[in-house]
Amino acid sequence: MSIRPYTIYFVLVVLLACSACANRGSGPQGGPRDTIPPVMIKESPVNGTLRFDAKRIEVQFDEYIQLADIQKNVMISPPQLNPPDIKAIGKTVSVVFNEDLLDSTTYTIDFGAAICDYNEKIPLEGYVYSFSTGDYMDTLAVSGRVYNAENLNPMPEVLVGIHSNHSDTALSSIPFARITRSDSEGYFTIHNIHEGAYRLYALNDISRDYMYQLGEAMAYYDSIVTPYFECREVQDTLWRDTLGIDPLTHDTLFTEQIDTIQTVMRTFFLPDSLVLWYFEEDRQRHYFQGVYREEQHAFTLIFSAPQDTLPVIRSLKRSEVDSLASDSAWIDWQAYTLLQTNPTLDTITFWLTDSLAIAQDSIYMEMTYQVTDSLYNLVSKTDTVLAVYRRPRMSEKAWESQQRQKRERKLELKSNASSRFEIYDTLRVYSPFPVDSVDRDKFRLVQQVDSIKRRLSYELVTGDSLRQTLMLLTKLEPEQSYVLTIDSAAMFDIYGKCNDSVDYKLQLKSLNEYSTLLVKMTHYDARARIQLLNDQDKVVRELPAKEEGAKFEYLAPTTYYLRLYLDYNEDGKWTTGDWMKKRQPEPVYYFPSKLKLRANWDFEENFDHLALPQTSSKPRALISKKTNK
Repeated sequence: MSIRPYTIYFVLVVLLACSACANRGSGPQGGPRDTIPPVMIKESPVNGTLRFDAKRIEVQFDEYIQLADIQKNVMISPPQLNPPDIKAIGKTVSVVFNEDLLDSTTYTIDFGAAICDYNEKIPLEGYVYSFSTGDYMDTLAVSGRVYNAENLNPMPEVLVGIHSNHSDTALSSIPFARITRSDSEGYFTIHNIHEGAYRLYALNDISRDYMYQLGEAMAYYDSIVTPYFECREVQDTLWRDTLGIDPLTHDTLFTEQIDTIQTVMRTFFLPDSLVLWYFEEDRQRHYFQGVYREEQHAFTLIFSAPQDTLPVIRSLKRSEVDSLASDSAWIDWQAYTLLQTNPTLDTITFWLTDSLAIAQDSIYMEMTYQVTDSLYNLVSKTDTVLAVYRRPRMSEKAWESQQRQKRERKLELKSNASSRFEIYDTLRVYSPFPVDSVDRDKFRLVQQVDSIKRRLSYELVTGDSLRQTLMLLTKLEPEQSYVLTIDSAAMFDIYGKCNDSVDYKLQLKSLNEYSTLLVKMTHYDARARIQLLNDQDKVVRELPAKEEGAKFEYLAPTTYYLRLYLDYNEDGKWTTGDWMKKRQPEPVYYFPSKLKLRANWDFEENFDHLALPQTSSKPRALISKKTNK
């Protein structure tokens, strides 16, 4: 009997499939993950070329490569306003210049972490290509580190540059002579510097013009920097590989042993430990951020920075905004408003007191206020502003029900009273609307001791001009219980609504639940202010230093850190730097260890802010929580 060809073919396919199933997982699994960065094998022209006159540079590598974030990683010095085209093609990086090169100048192209292998994206760190258009190559260098002046965190990816022109105007009018960028830990090195004296700066170059613009964060070195080099004798250790067998696994082991130690001459480029204190100047841009009207009764104007004066507002008729509109619905709302401001005048709320004004969904106004120009000078600006109340999406029946509830509403008061009331806190009562009248006789504060109630005297004061916050000033005892009773109709808001009767209970915490910390300065400085920090590097408390020590009372038992700054201008707050006034930021020092406070314990700590260099005093646990800008 003959067997048909297609039958044989079918049998072979089945056998092959079975074989594949039986050996699943036994095939090639791929080798170990590639961890080796690309290796440079050829440069054209060669690195270090003198009298360079080419328009194109090509660098070949031993594997296919790609470029990562060229604008961030690649630094060309001197900087070029019209940067070259940098591309990766196969195994080659090409650089094509788009502007003429300067005569007798050393150029440096620092690729940073831009060059990566194609598959695993392993970067080639530290590859620098240099050439000179003259007869010699500049070889000097300076190094250092950039720190955030306020919290001592290293500042990564900050532009660092030098100027041979020492004029104050050079920073904002001439691009840097040579530049680099700080690494992830804030370290920087500027290569191929010509012999001379320089000014050193760091800059958040938002405009990418390699010049300082008002408002950009920056740092400057107080002294002139003069690069130089030294040849020093150093101990150089040579190692040799040795072969051995692991007695347990019988694997071959390669170990390193000291071969020889010899004295050699090494060249050191100095200075190599410069410190730049990076800061943001106290020059906030002043502009109008917007208007918010979440409730019909009020609208709020928001500005970007504290205002010196209130804005000037004029009512607008709708026809002044829309030529097709009529003025029939116009209400002179400005005659029926109450003004509420915060201390810095950057948030201003207008409470509407007229029912017809409240009913208007759109309120038009002309506002004249202060803004900053390109030179950070305050100038007047006039805008048309529209405050719109957008009704929530609901049925007409639901809307009418909501409005009826608003008309029938009571003044709903709130308080900070709680069952875990802090000893140092002040008892407060809050109103959601401006208060028209307060009947102080309808407030009662009672201490509850077992079954005995003792009425306490207190002082009732307002916390703001519209009396939305009331404070009861009295002495409260730890571990004691209190009840604040506010009778009905004790407070009326500006819309004629009054409160219902309400009781607020509070229980003060025990003294045993708190810790006390006394901080003494080893080298007392009357200008110092001591800050208590949490584990997020945020200020919890702040006190001025005293010879007998700064005493932090009623602290929750947890982990804290300490920081101090020298308040040179005695304004009670840390003051940033000012380039125009040649003022460095006020110096900051950290206590190097954390403080673990326990309940019902008094702690004392000596803070020697001069024991360690300023740059190495900050605990690493806080550095790991960077908030760098």
